[in-house]
Amino acid sequence: MAEPVPVTIGKRPAPVHTVAVYAFAGMAPFELGVVVEVFALARPELAGLLAAPWYDVRVCAERRGHPLEAVGGFTLTPRHGLEELAAADTAVVVGVPDPYGQVPPAVVAALRTAHARGARVVSICSGAFALAAAGLLDGLPATTHWRWAEELRRRHPQVRVDPDVLYVDNGQVLTSAGSAAGIDLCLHLVRQDHGAKVANTVARRFVAPPHRDGGQAQYVEAAVRPVDEPEDGVARSMRWALEHLARPLTVPLLARAAAMSDRSYLRHFTARNGVSPMRWVAIQRIAASLPLLESPEGSVEEIAAAVGFESAATFRHHFGRTMRTSPTAYRRTFGRAA
Repeated sequence: MAEPVPVTIGKRPAPVHTVAVYAFAGMAPFELGVVVEVFALARPELAGLLAAPWYDVRVCAERRGHPLEAVGGFTLTPRHGLEELAAADTAVVVGVPDPYGQVPPAVVAALRTAHARGARVVSICSGAFALAAAGLLDGLPATTHWRWAEELRRRHPQVRVDPDVLYVDNGQVLTSAGSAAGIDLCLHLVRQDHGAKVANTVARRFVAPPHRDGGQAQYVEAAVRPVDEPEDGVARSMRWALEHLARPLTVPLLARAAAMSDRSYLRHFTARNGVSPMRWVAIQRIAASLPLLESPEGSVEEIAAAVGFESAATFRHHFGRTMRTSPTAYRRTFGRAA
């Protein structure tokens, strides 16, 4: 005789949150991989941190079990159909087959059903076209990859398209910009569901920033990058600047490090990096300030001085221009104490 199953009176296991993601022929795999990486990967590092079960991920297509050719010369075979997309707790559209064409009617119907059930509906990149076709973005702010923003605005004038942010959270309906912004939005969802500590742990394993605010620009001018290009005067000056960010830096100092005249240096630097030398320096200083703001140590004034800004006001100005938020707001949201 089988042993009875032990039951704790008055308690029921927490339901597993299902995340369904739409796949289609001709898709680029990165965005799908982001969703799978964040929500489907086994995460022993979260032992003891979770108050609810981790996610159950289902890759869905119009024809379950039918191989789909992906960009890069390989196929994937989704096990689930669009009924799973309609029934999920979170339905994710990582793109559409053709941003200039019609969204498959079955996908539109599944999204409308999911939304009517109260599911969270999410898009990454051109997936916003599917949400718009379903009428889920009418009257709401939304974003998509900057390449498709004008087309989304033209085809769906009732949508308030903002091409200058990483993602937009309208509560039940969320949209994000291009590929990497999908990482930010997925981590944002984890943060909503499980808290900052869990989201930061996931981001650490992902080797991604723990948080970039949705209002941050889609791309940063001359974003921070290692100076690993062939050695020349400009590259030499950039390396020197990164080693001396805390000290006052001027174009003449940088030009001297490059062994060039001021005028020649300005011309060559801007042609190479797309921004002026001092704008580039400000961006590097902002990048250097982020780990300091994520720590509870040091005031905003002390951090501004540590990374080379002449005043806290100057720091706040450049931080707001680059990050679309304030140093204090960034620390409040992304600080390790949270």
